[in-house]
Amino acid sequence: MINFTKVSFLDSVFSLKQLPEPVFPEIAFAGRSNVGKSSLINKLIGRRNLVKTSSKPGKTQSLNFFEVDNALYLVDLPGYGFARVSRSVQASWERLISSYLESRTALVCVVVIIDLRHALKAHDRELIDWLNFENIVSLPVYTKADKLSKNKQSKHARALDAALNIQPDDRLIFSSKSGIGCEELRNRLALCAQSC
Repeated sequence: MINFTKVSFLDSVFSLKQLPEPVFPEIAFAGRSNVGKSSLINKLIGRRNLVKTSSKPGKTQSLNFFEVDNALYLVDLPGYGFARVSRSVQASWERLISSYLESRTALVCVVVIIDLRHALKAHDRELIDWLNFENIVSLPVYTKADKLSKNKQSKHARALDAALNIQPDDRLIFSSKSGIGCEELRNRLALCAQSC
């Protein structure tokens, strides 16, 4: 099994030319700005701040690669949605992200992080539909579960499942604060990495 706490920062990539050699399987993390992507990755790897978190949307501006246990790369993608950056910057991020996702042969899964508290946003649906169209494996993770009661977690998860037309086994409920879903996420990602 992969030890997700044995991790180191590898590189920040601003263009496809800078991508590291595809030595290991890669798992990318995507989500709207401020959805808790950095917090989720930090929880996953058992670190407080290896991945920088910020209350300011648009903090991540590159593809950030982390090497895990000499077995796997985790790739933190720039957030999409309401990041307070210029349209031209956002357009260049989108080109970089879509080019990476379309062309990277080492990519085995995209974790799509969705806020459990809200109805499905158009950007999240578009991303998952696009990944399905491109035959790229995705794993929706409903985060910020600690901010809802158990009943509301179930109710909101059912609504998101219906909106995405998926089954409960096709996604995870997660909390960076309480750790709900963290071990299951590690197991799922390890299986993805080993099945490539």
